[in-house]
Amino acid sequence: MAVAAGVEHKALIPAGGVPMLVRVVRALEATPGVGRIVVCIEDAAIARQLPEIAAAADAGRLAFLPAAGSPSLSVAAALAELGTPLLVTTADHALLRPEWVTHFLDHLPPGTDVVAAVARADAVMAAAPGTRRTFLRFADGAVSGCNLFCMATPAAKGAVALWREVEIHRKRPLRMVRLLGPMALLRFALGRLTLAAALQRFGRIAHVRAAVVTLPFGEAAVDVDKPDDLTLAETLLRRRG
Repeated sequence: MAVAAGVEHKALIPAGGVPMLVRVVRALEATPGVGRIVVCIEDAAIARQLPEIAAAADAGRLAFLPAAGSPSLSVAAALAELGTPLLVTTADHALLRPEWVTHFLDHLPPGTDVVAAVARADAVMAAAPGTRRTFLRFADGAVSGCNLFCMATPAAKGAVALWREVEIHRKRPLRMVRLLGPMALLRFALGRLTLAAALQRFGRIAHVRAAVVTLPFGEAAVDVDKPDDLTLAETLLRRRG
């Protein structure tokens, strides 16, 4: 996508005329309670090409960490460097709004180690009719991830370690079955696994207390992974005005 857009890095792709990374940083800076922002990228000089990012870094409001070999390794490195609580999102979350982050942070369940934001399928389709998103279909409804996570305690590293295992074995179905458990996968395939049961199973394997926050904002499930997503994001941005 970066090549198609004529930029050096995907995070620099303009959405509605504004680079996606700038949109994400603006949303985080406008969110009460969010402290220092750290951009994880292969080379800080790439992000510094954007004057707004360079100015925030020079003012001490933003810092950089080198990206690792995969998303899970990058988050693991950030946890080791920055500690917890750690709010994680992605540079292609071009529609991110401060009120979404605030809602997520305000509804973090107490006593949890790792929390993910999700949106229900009906909310997503109402916000973006006709969109083609990836939904996880549980017995109590389908949800889509919103690229927003809170690593609330140091125990969250267990979730990141499991994430790494999934990355390593994602093309080896038998390894995945052994990792996640055949009964849980069978119940999911048959549509009999509830979201709560899935979280409980995940927590047992990763040795964490895991939860989700369901966002009432369907647009929060829209990120930019392919050209159609960028078209959709720009349509939604124009609708916002």
